[in-house]
Amino acid sequence: MAIPMAQKKRERGFLDGQFLIAMPGMFDTNFARTVIFICAHSDDGAMGFILNRPQQLTFADVLMHLEILDEDEAIRLPAMTRDFQIQTGGPVETGRGFVLHSDDYLSDSSIPVSDDICLTATLDIVRAISRGEGPHRATMMLGYAGWGPGQLEAEITQNGWLTCPAHEELIFDKALGDKYDRALALMGVSPAMLSIDAGHA
Repeated sequence: MAIPMAQKKRERGFLDGQFLIAMPGMFDTNFARTVIFICAHSDDGAMGFILNRPQQLTFADVLMHLEILDEDEAIRLPAMTRDFQIQTGGPVETGRGFVLHSDDYLSDSSIPVSDDICLTATLDIVRAISRGEGPHRATMMLGYAGWGPGQLEAEITQNGWLTCPAHEELIFDKALGDKYDRALALMGVSPAMLSIDAGHA
């Protein structure tokens, strides 16, 4: 699985490692009330992952689809592994899997996206997680969010998004239902304070 990002050794854009929090006037239903972690931002565009959209597939479903385990083996997975969370990372390439994770797990294909968080999109990390040998903190995303050159900057200027530094606790928090409100709270903002015409942070 190729990762749609620049090479590993790259200069970080000013939105790398930031949260995007959708404003109430977000016109694209793919992103209404979403919190997005930006992994790569440059003159070529940006990519990131939605952090608060559940995915109906289970980790066992993924393992069976990839033929890493058969159905009998999947049933016998430890509860912690079986309950490993899968999320909808965005509307682009929704059949492709990506794992955001703590930097205690690294493979040749792992890409650092912040000081403490890496991205791996190869089967080695999926196999490691299935064996209970994966990173301490991780979440798997199906698909990603992508923007072309200048597109995200324009959306921010048009008050489509608020931005703030990302918090690792919120990235890996499994409680998705109120993550939008909690992301706003990091900025001292409540949803009631926002309007379509509000400025961006």
